Amino acid sequence: QVELVESGGGSVQAGDSLRLACAASGRLLTSLTVAWFRQAPGKERTFVGLIWWYGTPSHADSVQGRFTVSRDNAKNTVYLEMNSLLPEDTATYYCAARPGTPFSQISSAFKYDYWGQGTQVTVSS
Repeated sequence: QVELVESGGGSVQAGDSLRLACAASGRLLTSLTVAWFRQAPGKERTFVGLIWWYGTPSHADSVQGRFTVSRDNAKNTVYLEMNSLLPEDTATYYCAARPGTPFSQISSAFKYDYWGQGTQVTVSS
């Protein structure tokens, strides 16, 4: 069983930066593809980015150039570095994981087997 625990959320001003962390237990991240999703109140959960089990990241167009997904194998932790934050980035951010095999529809939440509890990010103008 894989457990994911997010941390690092908070309240910031527009233009600030935050780094979220997703600590995994039960399985090494080198055998998992880990994604970040976000969900604003009253809206659908949307894909932010992921890091494939072999270490290559991929990001949604909406955050490309501002957000970066990375991984620290020694800490078995995936990070979401968020820069130039905007009020519309306000949401609960979740990390999700699935076994490290190729798959399509990477932005579909139903593709992921394991989920964290989420961490709140609030960006004020």
